[in-house]
Amino acid sequence: LEMSSLSEKDILVLRLDLTDRSSHEAATNNVLKHFGKIDVLVNNGGRSQRSLFVDTNLDVYTAIMELNYLGTISLTKHVLNHMIQRKKGKIVTVSSVMGIMGAPLASGYCASKHALQGFFNSLRTELTDYPEISIINICPGPVQSKIIQNVFTENLAKSIENSGDQSHKMPTDRCVRLTLVSAANDLKEAWVSDHPYLAVCYLWQYAPTWAWWLMNRMGKRRIQNFKSGV
Repeated sequence: LEMSSLSEKDILVLRLDLTDRSSHEAATNNVLKHFGKIDVLVNNGGRSQRSLFVDTNLDVYTAIMELNYLGTISLTKHVLNHMIQRKKGKIVTVSSVMGIMGAPLASGYCASKHALQGFFNSLRTELTDYPEISIINICPGPVQSKIIQNVFTENLAKSIENSGDQSHKMPTDRCVRLTLVSAANDLKEAWVSDHPYLAVCYLWQYAPTWAWWLMNRMGKRRIQNFKSGV
């Protein structure tokens, strides 16, 4: 077993609420005070959604954008100020294949991930004077995690009843490894997914008419399963 060379001073854990944007500057300063620099920011906070738009309270859409989108860009803003001073750093954002495509029962989640994609792709174009600051978007497909247990539903007070089987999803450690490889190689965007989800990404990118046809077919079945509690 390989022994870690990390000591107590190499690790700092801070509690952070992405929706409490007024706390993000202090959190950034605490990290800088402890380590003296920030090399990498990984934006990995967010919640998914499982509900039909027609049944969903608009408060849910506000909450999704506050957390997934505005919380992420708030934290990024404070960390980026430091990286610009150093002229160096990596900002890795966990988006989703839902940032590339649209899917039923996840309209708010898809919207928040499309927002992240648009924001970070635009930010990259504003940082051309800083070639050593990398903006890296990671788009995972289904991954084994607690994301389903914590999804938004049609109203803020309701939690999901059936989280379903996760065995078909990509193991968490494989997703992490591929994310690290992507970040180490400064990939602007990486799709971290198995087939058939990966194939659907290619359809959305290169043959959207076929993707819409396929998603309508798949979506109908998914909605039927959702309504019958599967």
